[in-house]
Amino acid sequence: MNIINEFLHLKDFKNFLYNDDDLQVSDEVKQRVTESFEFLKEFSGNKIIYGVNTGFGPMAQYKIADDDKVQLQYNLIRSHCSGTGKPLSELNVKSSIIARLNTLSLGYSGVHPSVIELMTQFVNRGITPLIFEHGGVGASGDLVQLAHLALTLIGEGEVFYKGERRPTKEVFEIENLTPINVEIREGLALMNGTSVMTGIGIVNYLNAEKLLDWSIKISCAINEIVRAYDDHLSEELNNAKLHKGQQSVAERMRTHLSDSKLVRKRADHLYKGENTEAVFREKVQEYYSLRCVPQILGPVADTISTVGEILENEINSANDNPIIDVKNKHVYHGGNFHGDYISLEMDKLKIVVTKLTMLAERQLNYLLNSKINEILPRFVNLGKLGFNFGMQGVQFTATSTTAENQMLSNPMYIHSIPNNNDNQDIVSMGTNAAVITAKVIENAFEVLAIEAITIAQAIDYLGYQNDISSQTRELYENIRKIIPTFAEDQVIYPLTQKVKDHLINN
Repeated sequence: MNIINEFLHLKDFKNFLYNDDDLQVSDEVKQRVTESFEFLKEFSGNKIIYGVNTGFGPMAQYKIADDDKVQLQYNLIRSHCSGTGKPLSELNVKSSIIARLNTLSLGYSGVHPSVIELMTQFVNRGITPLIFEHGGVGASGDLVQLAHLALTLIGEGEVFYKGERRPTKEVFEIENLTPINVEIREGLALMNGTSVMTGIGIVNYLNAEKLLDWSIKISCAINEIVRAYDDHLSEELNNAKLHKGQQSVAERMRTHLSDSKLVRKRADHLYKGENTEAVFREKVQEYYSLRCVPQILGPVADTISTVGEILENEINSANDNPIIDVKNKHVYHGGNFHGDYISLEMDKLKIVVTKLTMLAERQLNYLLNSKINEILPRFVNLGKLGFNFGMQGVQFTATSTTAENQMLSNPMYIHSIPNNNDNQDIVSMGTNAAVITAKVIENAFEVLAIEAITIAQAIDYLGYQNDISSQTRELYENIRKIIPTFAEDQVIYPLTQKVKDHLINN
């Protein structure tokens, strides 16, 4: 059973996200939320509090009559359901709901407990609100995207349910659910936060970790295929540079290759003093895409780690406005909804994922270009040269996709455009950053899938099945379960998709 209680670690969030066990909130959370709601209800009686008895944004100067305060929240939700573009994936929406649920559970938002209860039921019953990619500028939180979440919580709008897009009202009737009670500021409290960019960001982070792992494994395999020297992975060389990421990547590669029969010791071949050639037949050093993997993927590893820390802090932060402080009996106005932290981390993440993609594309090119690898046929073509084409067609796809990642890696963090009558005069664009990063990550899986297929073809051509390391053999065998060795030309896109799905799901 998954229980939301105190500080939510990313490992627990991951379990909530991918484990089908029911999600529950602890009694302590319920008590905390109830106390926050009751305090705000009493405290706001004769005071001016933003979003309780005022208008919103630049219209905060307008006082709202007591009889209109509840309707104000409904007006806010409905008016901001203005998203466009593609619907967010069910996984990204689930992640966003959990992120918002955890934030509201901190007791700084003054929401009615029914909000917590209904959001929990959404997760447990597989009800996914329709939320669109476009609409948020990430400054007053994910206003538009979270409005679509709030809309379903009041029983309106649309949701995805058992594979179908259906009116929320119909699904509530099927599941015997009741819409939330809007009493004080439930609309603003739901909408005024960073939970969508953070929810998408966490999925991006988890997928980036997978990409790094696959990139290390594939980089090990190509080092085996070319029978590289192993000293570029040595502890002595990599510990001479004081970066944890580089040291970690090198260590993981050494472990991966520990039982390989193909990687070579430099001392056995070049340090014996028996080399009399004026021009060496074999390369003294490998190309950078093989030799500098720890130095290239090290910054990727360090950045992913930092992104994870920031995301973990954000899901455990009060990120709406105002902040309801029960302990000190006060309400504080400010800007915790601003998404700059997430925007910057998403930009950093997509940059390093693009660099990982570029490494994969260069490694792929090394395998496909017989003039530089000097051991494989052109395009790792196992058929008849000139008549068959091998991996020639999919190289175009890998190159094109890598180029798209390079373009998409321009930062959103510095693309602020004032809006909201200049009330939001500097914004984060954090939701856009998270959505674009998700695309960059998906593209990276496509390039790695193509490289993984090529690796398997190269192993077959060279007959190295019994010489590769046990971990590379596992990679090879899993690819071969999806796409058997081929020499004749075939339609490859369905198989590439299957390999991509394998990389994503394992």
